Amino acid sequence: MKLDRKEILKALETISVAGEGKNMVESGAVQNVITFGDEVVVDLVLSTPALHIKKRAEVDIMKVIHEKVYEKAKIKVNIKVEAPQKPENPNLIKGKQIPGISNIIAVASGKGGVGKSTITANLAVTLAKMGFKVGVLDADIYGPSMPIMFDVETAKPNSIDVDGKSKMEPVKSYGVEMLSIGFFTKPDQAVIWRGPMAAKALNQMIFDAHWGELDFMLIDLPPGTGDIHLSIMQSLPITGAVVVSTPQAVALADAKKGVSMFLSDAIKVPVLGIIENMAYFTPEELPNNKYYIFGKEGAKNLAEDLNVPLLGEVPLLQSIREAGDYGRPAALQTGSVLEGIFEEITRNVVQETINRNENLAPTEAIKITTMAGCSAVNKK
Repeated sequence: MKLDRKEILKALETISVAGEGKNMVESGAVQNVITFGDEVVVDLVLSTPALHIKKRAEVDIMKVIHEKVYEKAKIKVNIKVEAPQKPENPNLIKGKQIPGISNIIAVASGKGGVGKSTITANLAVTLAKMGFKVGVLDADIYGPSMPIMFDVETAKPNSIDVDGKSKMEPVKSYGVEMLSIGFFTKPDQAVIWRGPMAAKALNQMIFDAHWGELDFMLIDLPPGTGDIHLSIMQSLPITGAVVVSTPQAVALADAKKGVSMFLSDAIKVPVLGIIENMAYFTPEELPNNKYYIFGKEGAKNLAEDLNVPLLGEVPLLQSIREAGDYGRPAALQTGSVLEGIFEEITRNVVQETINRNENLAPTEAIKITTMAGCSAVNKK
């Protein structure tokens, strides 16, 4: 008997493919059917390597052809497994440049409470005063403070159309473009997210925003050397890092770890320098006196030990705290001592960025595919 190929295909349409809800022919699992008299060869492609699925498919094909076409047919089933390509994890940030952004500076600290966000805010407004186009990404997902420091706590980013795509428009304050998770949560709402959720939020603020043309993007990182840091450095080619510390030994020990993280073989982000915050206390009534409450020249000594620049020292002044709480960074106080201090530090950051760009190749976003490279780093 000569078997009819169309009859066989019609019979195979009665067999469903496990997990797909379609029959073998409709789903494309049946790649080819060849007949030679009473012999038939069926080429089948499955998406799962599971042995019981393959065996079930073979048995079903033989059974249906024997029952519906010819009970004495000689049947051969060739099964090939082609597992579908796994979709990219939407929570994994992939490294790519953002067109229009010239320099991306990560501002980090080994521990909390050293004033990293305050330094970031004052660097940003000083850069803007100098005529640079500046953006701030508040990447401290669990403790966003930039909306308060820039007096935009109740602001919400607008949605705008850019080349047919909906993008977030950063909030602008004091000439600085800004995005923060604080714009999307209530002031008294705690962000209780695991790492993948935090990474997804960062992904949206980085790539679903219309940052426009920026000379500098400052990224206010959370304290420590954890998951968010890796996500950011996987997401973007960081031009360089600035590490903030206070003078006492506990803070310096953590700052050293922060520097080591950026300089490690797995990350290789240039460190532009260290800023010492709360370096000394000067009473308003005794402007020429300096009291080294937390120790003296700790960051200077650390910078020398690690062979990275000391970018400057910021005193412990009540007006810095008041300015941050009020929502107007202290560097905006025209003619003040603080304005001069932050201008000098900012000039140093700009100069170190220029030196870095002249002497080093552009940084690439790091590629971490396993936990290798995420282990403890001990670098002197």
